[in-house]
This record gives sequence, structure tokens and C-alpha cells, in this order.
Amino acid sequence: MTAEQTTVLLILLVTVVLFLWGRWRHDMVALAALLACVLAGLVPPEDAFMGFGHPAVITVACVLVLSRGLQQSGAIDVLARRLLPAEAGVTLSIVALTALGAALSAFMNNVGALALLMPVAIQIARRQQLAPGVVLMPLAFGTILGGMTTLIGTPPNLIVSGFRAANGTGGFAMFDFAPVGLAVACTGVLFVTLLGWRLVPRRKPSGMEGFDSAAYITEARVPEEAKAVGLSLREVEAELEQAGAQVLALVRNEVRVTAPSLRRRVQARDILLIEAEAESLSNVLSSLGLKLAAEKANSDKDGVAADAEDQSAESSEDKAAREKGEEPVLMEFVVLPDSELIGRSAREIRLRSRYNINLLALSRQGQRSVARLRAFAFTAGDLLLMQGSPEALGEFATTAGCVPLAERELRIPDKRKLVQACAIMAGTILCVTLGLLPAAIAFSAGVLASMAAGTVPPRSVYSAIDGSVVVLLGALFPVAAAMETTGAAGLVARFLLEQLVQGHGVLALALILVVTMTLSDLMNNAATAAVMCPIALGTAAQLGANADPFLMAVAIGGSCAFLTPIGHQNNTLILGPGGFRFGDYWRLGLPLEIVVVLIGIPMLLLVWPL
Repeated sequence: MTAEQTTVLLILLVTVVLFLWGRWRHDMVALAALLACVLAGLVPPEDAFMGFGHPAVITVACVLVLSRGLQQSGAIDVLARRLLPAEAGVTLSIVALTALGAALSAFMNNVGALALLMPVAIQIARRQQLAPGVVLMPLAFGTILGGMTTLIGTPPNLIVSGFRAANGTGGFAMFDFAPVGLAVACTGVLFVTLLGWRLVPRRKPSGMEGFDSAAYITEARVPEEAKAVGLSLREVEAELEQAGAQVLALVRNEVRVTAPSLRRRVQARDILLIEAEAESLSNVLSSLGLKLAAEKANSDKDGVAADAEDQSAESSEDKAAREKGEEPVLMEFVVLPDSELIGRSAREIRLRSRYNINLLALSRQGQRSVARLRAFAFTAGDLLLMQGSPEALGEFATTAGCVPLAERELRIPDKRKLVQACAIMAGTILCVTLGLLPAAIAFSAGVLASMAAGTVPPRSVYSAIDGSVVVLLGALFPVAAAMETTGAAGLVARFLLEQLVQGHGVLALALILVVTMTLSDLMNNAATAAVMCPIALGTAAQLGANADPFLMAVAIGGSCAFLTPIGHQNNTLILGPGGFRFGDYWRLGLPLEIVVVLIGIPMLLLVWPL
């Protein structure tokens, strides 16, 4: 063993230990490893940051942006509402939800797919009287499994493709991962949805009681083209009941009708006072084609005189904000005991003209009122859902005596942007599939098209990119190259072959898969793929075998982190809402990983012969 090989292996060993320790964030550890290789003379200084221009890094960043476009357009909400059964048993509900999550994660960031479907999962758990974790864990595992089926489904696939390209045989195509990945994913999804969900521990969510915003009361306007026009209130309530919402009152021609007859027909330009939870508010509105009444304030001219100044002021301010490229956000506030809002209404404090923000909804725990929102007198402890620019909302919190609790996402589908976001993603994938453009170029063009079409506002592009993942990948590519150039990867491969599998190709393939899965359970999956790819290539070279099955084994293993909450971000996301403990994951995760090995090895040998 040469001095260079000893040094790079020592750096790699310390890097893995730091990844497992978890005290430093993974991007910090990766950057430290890169700088150590540069200082040790293993990576030339001029090549230290070449990894940040690697096509895999660019593609990962672009996929995150395009996923944000699908999310913000409401495309996934529409898809979920149409494909998921409203009334079904436990097993069918979990099967449908998990299958949808797996399908979505094949073409978008799997963390984003889980985040979009989590509220639906919690609603299903409530409807079926289950602990939330019983639905959340199969969904999380399903979105992880779905990512392994396409090139863009998960960062490990892009990393593996990058190493194959660097090895001189070109990168993998969009659906090269599908034959093995689809077999593993389908088997895994069937296992967790038909049998595995019964292995999930039933626990109460931790920390949820302290942030229970109860139901909001909001005003929804009925546009001319709305589905609700002509329906009776009984029919409207039947539709809303699926989202746990109800109609409290109806306003017609500025006249409020409290507890209206269920036989009354809804007319265009009516305003419905609806009680709904914040998480289901977008589904409530989009299912019936309703609009937030606050949106109408920009253009309505038939409001009361007291609102006229507010409307004109808001229109001019909004126009200026749009010209500056600012996008409104939603923020939740709680009214403090000494707030200037107490005893006053939104109309009295001239909320729109003074702060240029909209009151969309109000929640008052344990009480209900059917007053119009603009006439609602605030009290201490009220929860307010406000819309406006971040600067305007910050000024409101400071001067009005309110505390911001959380930023909310309210995705009310916009048909034009929904179609544009789907078309951009589909066109990009088609270009890559047909080989018209390299993946990095095609997805970069997709990001530019999304910015131009407004499906992803330009100011939101960089916030959609997980900078820590970009740094992790950009820093580890040169480290992995150092393992190749020094011969350290080949040295590790020879040890594995001679000492553990004794030159047996199938055993070597299984060992690569199991080791990758084990590391992925303990550290970032992208880091695991970057560490294991050189070893996989070295193993194939020592055997004189095809490198593709070994690289594919790394891709499969890097996507299968089911034993711990730290192996994958999706596992971490469900930790609190599911009320899980660190040791809860292996109960379903270990049998699932055994299923992956039993299906994955034969499929790898069948599709990618040694």
C-alpha cells in the first residue's frame, strides 16, 4: 500500500465516521474531506471545485426546481384528489396513497412527493381511526422506492450515471434503471401496503398538541364558472365533508344568512363562510372551484364604501409589488394579549390600505362566529392566516402586536400554470428519454422555461435548491476521483474479493448491495453512492466483469434506507408527525430490505449480466 493510498483511505474512513457521528452537517464533512485531499496533494488545487460543474450536480439542482413548479401549481393536489378513493377501507387507502407517492417520486424529488402527500396521509389516518404513523411510514418508504426507477428519481441514480460516464462507457439513460428498479419498487410497495403496515408501531404524534390551530373560518367566493353554482348547500356540504369542512353561513348581496336552509341553491358571486383546517383549505376551495374572497378585493367595485380606499390602495401596491417581482406568501399569526387588534376588526384598522395584506382566515379555539371576516373583532389568542409580501407581514407583526407562528402553503390550482408546469416537466423528460439533449442541458432549459412561464417565480428558484446537497456532491466527486487515481478503490475491491467473497461474482454483487444499503441507513444516500461507486468499479475490474450490475447495485442500495430515521430525509420527515422513536423503523424496514435483496439480486443478474 502506497503512502497516497493510505492517506486517501484514512481521509475516507474519517469522513464516514463523521457522517455517522452526525455532529457536523453532511455538506461540512464533504467539504472538509475535499480540502484534506487538496492539502495532502491528492487533488490538484485547480481541480478542487470541478465537481460543482459536474452534470449530476446540475441535474439534481434543476430537478429540485422543476419539482417546486409541480408543487406550487397545484398539479399534485389535483392528481391526488382524482386518483385517491374518497371512501375505501384501510388497505385500499394505503395502497392507493403509497402507489401514488411512488409514482410521483419517479419524476420529482421524493422529499417533495412525501411533503405533498403527508396531509392526505394524516386525513386518511383520521378517517380510518388509525395512528398517523401507520399511514405515514408506508408512504415514506413508497416514495423512497419510487425514486429508484428513473435517472432523475433520486440523487444516487444521477451519481451512479456520472461515474459510469467518467468510466468511459457513457451515462445511463432515463429509464435504464426501470427494469430492476420497477421490479424492486413494485414488490416493495405491495409488501408495505398489503402486509408491512401492520408491523408499524402505533404511537401518538409527539409535540402536535402544542400547535393545534383547530379549524379556520374563511370566506370563499363563488365565481361564475365554479362547480358549486347551482348546487344545493346540502350537495356542497357533502363535497366539503370529505375534507372535514362545513358551511357556516352564506352572504348574498351583502346580506348574511346564518344557518341557511340546505335546500338553498348556490349562485354566482355568493360568499360562503367555511370552517376548515389549514391543511385542507386548498382542497376545500379547489374541489368546488371556489376562490378566496380576499382575492376579489383587488377588482371588486361593489363592496361597501368603507372598503373602497382599501381596495384602491391594495391594487396600486400589488401592481408595484408585481413589477418588482415580489410574490405574496401566507403566514400564520397569533394575537398577543396587548395587541392593538383586540376589540377591532380588519375594516376598522384598514388592514389592506395600512399594511397591504389580506386576512384570509381566522381560527378561534373553542368558539365559532359567522360574522364577515372584515367585521370580525379580534381577541387575544386568535390565529390569523394572512397573505402579503414577507416585508409587509413582518411590519404587521411588529406594529400590530402579533407573533408569526409558521409560513403556510396554500396551493389553489391555477389551470394555466398547472398545464404549463406539467408540460415543461414532460417535455424535459421526453428530451432526455429520446436522447435529444443531455440530462443537465435539458433540465436547465426546463428551469429557464419555468422561470419564464412563472410556474416557479425567479425569486423562488434558489430557495428550491437544497444547497447542502449541491455542496455534498460537488465536494465528494473529486474525493472519489482521488480514490481512483491513487488505486485505493482497487485495493479495497481486492480485499473484498479475496477475503470475503473469494472471487465469486454473484457474492460480490450481493456484498456491494448489502454494504451500500447498510451505509445508506447510517449516512446520506448521496454520500453513500459517491463512496461506493469507485469500490463497485474496482470490484468489476478485479473480476474482469461488466461494471453495470455493480453500479446498479449501488443505485438500488443507495435508495434503500429503511432502518433508521437518519438514513433518508423522508424517514426524518415522518419522525415527529408519526410519533416514532429511533428504533421503530427496523420493524418494517428490515423485512423490506430483505425483500429488496431477494428481488434485486436476481433482477440485476437477469437485466445486467456479469
